Amino acid sequence: MKNKTVLITGASSGIGWETAKIFSNSGAKVILCGRRKNKLLDLQKEISNPSHILVFDVRNRKNVVKEIQSIPNQFSKIDILINNAGNAHGLDNSTEASLDDWDLMIDTNLKGLMYVTKAVLPLMISRGEGHIINVGSIAGKEVYPKGNVYCASKFGVNAFNTGLRIDLNKTGIKVGIINPGKVKTEFSNVRFKGDSPRAEKVYEGLKVLSAEDVANTIFYMANVPDHVNISDLEILPSSEANTYVFNRKL
Repeated sequence: MKNKTVLITGASSGIGWETAKIFSNSGAKVILCGRRKNKLLDLQKEISNPSHILVFDVRNRKNVVKEIQSIPNQFSKIDILINNAGNAHGLDNSTEASLDDWDLMIDTNLKGLMYVTKAVLPLMISRGEGHIINVGSIAGKEVYPKGNVYCASKFGVNAFNTGLRIDLNKTGIKVGIINPGKVKTEFSNVRFKGDSPRAEKVYEGLKVLSAEDVANTIFYMANVPDHVNISDLEILPSSEANTYVFNRKL
């Protein structure tokens, strides 16, 4: 990874944070993207290799384009794009769910990922090389009760990933997706709007994936030989059989 430049969205916490640390520690230059500048500055203090911060919300198309275009020359040769930004909002039946929650998930998980990809692609196509790794979810393969639009957004990411790989096949750019199962991050706390006791119950009795587990796997995907592309990788904790079957040791 020495002398490679890696752009990571959603770097201010969780999987994005750990991914940035692993790539930086391997010698890569990292572009840290997120909404919370203070968190990104904290992350910069934990890594020693050169890094650059971009503060934007992936839902804002104009800001995405503006910030990507503002990248200084030292970081402009983006070798790897890791589309990690995403979230869940609410866990309700379709008849009771908030339309605002639905908009947040579609605009962030799907449209935001598309905006960032579209902005970065010219920088890769002009060189005829690059690697895009999208962070999806097992929820993009299996729908679970009350998952409705969150699952729909991740199914969309999965489809976009496949379409992108087809479209870019002749360009020299690799495209792949990692679909994690249950990972303990801020995810459930955000989904339940800061209700920490409810969020903790999601993981009760389970040994689930850590953000570092997923980050290590993303790093592996990025380090296979040039002629190899891990197009679709699913990673689950051993306690999880699918989206709603778990071995809880209570």
